[in-house]
Amino acid sequence: MYRSLVATVVAKPLLPGLVAAALLLSACTNPDDLDEPLPDLGDFSLGHNVVVASKMKKVAISREATAEEWEEVVRAAIAERFGRYEGDKLYHLGISVEGYILAPPGIPLVLSPKSGLIVNVTIWDDKEGRKINEQPKQFTVLESFSGETMVGSGLTQTREEQMQNLALNTAKLIEDWLLENREWFGEAPGPQAGMAVAPGAVEGVDAEAAVPPAAAEDAAAEAEG
Repeated sequence: MYRSLVATVVAKPLLPGLVAAALLLSACTNPDDLDEPLPDLGDFSLGHNVVVASKMKKVAISREATAEEWEEVVRAAIAERFGRYEGDKLYHLGISVEGYILAPPGIPLVLSPKSGLIVNVTIWDDKEGRKINEQPKQFTVLESFSGETMVGSGLTQTREEQMQNLALNTAKLIEDWLLENREWFGEAPGPQAGMAVAPGAVEGVDAEAAVPPAAAEDAAAEAEG
């Protein structure tokens, strides 16, 4: 059962939609809220933070980024945002990077694309050993609007900065989705005053987690098989 942690996350990437969105739109997501009071996410605590990307698709005009780079930057953003929660119940996130576009430099302003990312997300209840969302939730994530991205981030940002922007927005959108479904997480045992996990830190997995780290890694391999 637990080998399916992210097995249902991977689906066919909607690259045409990503291209259209990235060419025409800018995201209004604001991930710069980590120093604000912690939202009420009940008894949530982050368990395994599994990100897979080896079957992702790249839009032809995009800058290059490896699967390992995407896995690292998304995993760090998830750890930073969700490591703040200190509930007594573990939930595991399985995330599949489906497709991306990193805006390249040198394209005329009128055609300057926006960077974008498609991810599928599944959340697991550790105690009950089951997926909470039977079908993966898909997000089309766009870079945040700013003076730099208004003229095309390919002209003003490195690819690493673009990836960081998209990863932070991804984590924020996932948090918003979980908050919209607050009833999934029960009541917190007491005040949550956890501090953010430093970017790139490995998430803390409770020793009593029903899904050991090895099983989560096997699940990631199975998802891509």
